[in-house]
Amino acid sequence: MSKQVLTGIKPTGHIHLGNYVGAIKPALRLAEIESYNVAYFVADYHGLTKIHNQAEMKELSYGVAATWLALGLDPDRAVFYRQSDVPEIFELSWILACFAPKGLMNRAHAYKSMVDDNQKGGREIDNGVNMGMFTYPILMAADILLFRTELVPVGKDQIQHVEIARDIAETFNKIYRETFVLPEYVIQEETSVLPGFDGRKMSKSYNNTIPLFEEPKKLQKLINKIKTDSSLPEEPKDPETSVIFSLYQEFATVDQVEKMKVRFKEGIGWGEAKKELFQVMNSFIEKPRSKYEELMANPHVLDTILNAGAKKARETTIPFLREIKKKMGIYH
Repeated sequence: MSKQVLTGIKPTGHIHLGNYVGAIKPALRLAEIESYNVAYFVADYHGLTKIHNQAEMKELSYGVAATWLALGLDPDRAVFYRQSDVPEIFELSWILACFAPKGLMNRAHAYKSMVDDNQKGGREIDNGVNMGMFTYPILMAADILLFRTELVPVGKDQIQHVEIARDIAETFNKIYRETFVLPEYVIQEETSVLPGFDGRKMSKSYNNTIPLFEEPKKLQKLINKIKTDSSLPEEPKDPETSVIFSLYQEFATVDQVEKMKVRFKEGIGWGEAKKELFQVMNSFIEKPRSKYEELMANPHVLDTILNAGAKKARETTIPFLREIKKKMGIYH
C-alpha cells in the first residue's frame, strides 16, 4: 500500500545549501520510491509572516518552484503546487486552530526563540510577533493533515512542527472518530544540521548561508570564508569536525568522500580542501543552476506547472474537507 509524502519550502530568502541538505535532498530521494505518493509545495502563505513586499514575494516564490524543478522534481510524478492556490488549506487551518491549545503554541520553538530574544533585549515579550508567526504551526498542521500525509521529510529543527500536527490530529480524532492520519517525520540520520561558513548552523538569520545556485566566482569566495583552525597542511585533520568535509560529502560521490577522508587524516592544507570542495559543489550544481536560470526567466512556465498541480491537489482536498465538515455538523 502506498504512503503519502509531503513537504514544502517557504519563500523567505534564496534557497541555500542548508535547505537543500535538510529538506530538498531527502524529499527528492523519497520521490524515487515507487510505493510513495509525493506532494511538494511552495509555502507562500507561510512566507507572509516575514515578507510583505509584493515584488520580493513573487520573486522568492518563483525561486522556490524553480529550485524544486531544477533539482529533478517531476511534476507528472508528484503533486506540485503553490500553497495559496489551495484554499481548503486555510479553511482547515481555522478548524484546527479551534482544537489547538494556546499553551501548545507557546511552546513552539520559533515563538519561544523570539520571546527569549525580547526578554534579553529588555523588550515586551511579544515585540515583533505577528499572529501569523504565532499560529504558524497550525497552518503547517493543515498543510500536512489535509493530504492525509504519513511521512514528512524535515530538517532536525522542524521535527516539532510534525509533532504539533500529530497532537492536534489526535485531539480532533478523539472527538470525531478517526479522521486524520497521524504523520511521522523523516530525517537523514547521517546528516547533522549543516554548518554555515562561520561554523554556526547555516541560517538566513545568521547571514552565513551559501546560496544553492550561486555563480562560480561568488561560490568560491564564500567557500574561502569558511572558518578553519590553524593546523599546518601536513598535520592530520578530523573530517568529523570539519565544516569543509561536512559540505564536501553532500555533493561528492561515495568514492570521492572516502578518498577525501583519507586525505584529511593524512594531512591536507585548508586551501587545497576548499579548492576540492568548490570543484565538487560547482560540478554538482552546474546543470541545475542552468535549468533554474531558464525557469526564472520564464515565470509563465512555472505558473502553468503550479496551476496544474493545484488542480490535481484539490481533487484530494475538496472532498476530504467536505468529509471533515460533515463530521462537525457544519456542512450542508
